[in-house]
Amino acid sequence: MRIGVLTSGGDAPGMNACVRAVIRSAVSKGHEVVGILRGYQGLLEEDFFRQAEGEPLMKLRSVSHILQLGGTVLGTSRSELFRSEKGVKRAADMLRKHRIDALIPIGGDGTFHGAVELARHWDGRIVGCPGTIDNDLLGTDYTIGFATAVHTAVEAVDKLRDTAESHERLFLVEVMGRHSGCIALWTALAGGAEVVAMPETHTDVPATVEHLIKLKARGKKSIMVVVAEGDELGGAVILNEKLRLAGCPFDTRVVLLGHLQRGGAPVPDDRILATRLGDFAVRSLDEGADGAMAGAVSGELVLTPFEETFAEHKAVPQSFLDVLRTMAN
Repeated sequence: MRIGVLTSGGDAPGMNACVRAVIRSAVSKGHEVVGILRGYQGLLEEDFFRQAEGEPLMKLRSVSHILQLGGTVLGTSRSELFRSEKGVKRAADMLRKHRIDALIPIGGDGTFHGAVELARHWDGRIVGCPGTIDNDLLGTDYTIGFATAVHTAVEAVDKLRDTAESHERLFLVEVMGRHSGCIALWTALAGGAEVVAMPETHTDVPATVEHLIKLKARGKKSIMVVVAEGDELGGAVILNEKLRLAGCPFDTRVVLLGHLQRGGAPVPDDRILATRLGDFAVRSLDEGADGAMAGAVSGELVLTPFEETFAEHKAVPQSFLDVLRTMAN
């Protein structure tokens, strides 16, 4: 079997570990692997990973020493052409032209939407791996890259706490998450934040200011507010202004972590998850699986149809919100 592998959408720490697992698992089973550069756009342009001699196949040595690297050695992109029926049909033609029997796309919901459309025009099999820092896909407890993104954000909160304590300030730290508050909530819990604002919850400015006044009266000298970029009010800058106008008792500063959260060496949890899912995707293709995402739920490896992974919003755990409120009060 000839398997194509690509990374698509936003890069996530651990994508390289997943690519490595796919190649090593596939080669060990006697399969060939074509590395497709720059995601679906690279497929449309026939842009493939090539050996020094020009051969468009990835071998065991192709993925040496990439387990610990952030980013993706295959590159990634968001393809406007692939969003059209013309683009999808061309992608299917490219897969047939290069005799690719199966595809393993590594990415998020946009990547899997694309996989669903591709399956309408191509009779090869597709099993994907969830590579996105947002942790917003159903069918897996955690996505590849999420743990590292949270680790990066928590490190920033810890360092900002030192400055906040020294100057008796409130810091609003904006993390990624246009539609999901997972990074914000996990960061708030691990970083000991007093407030979290995210898409899944209502941000009550007057109530927040009242809470801050009580904390200051109790002698609190530093405050951390973690804000998901997709918070209903529009992010940390806007929330900061609303808090100020509502009588926030602390001097405030805003820090936007932005794309910093996508970079860096993946933490062990992401390396292990990526390795397990990459291997599981290959084994699943061997067993005839198609149209599904490889995930891990309660420690067990499972397949979930692509359409189900993005059919509904992945809720944040209410128990996490409850314990955060208890700790913050």
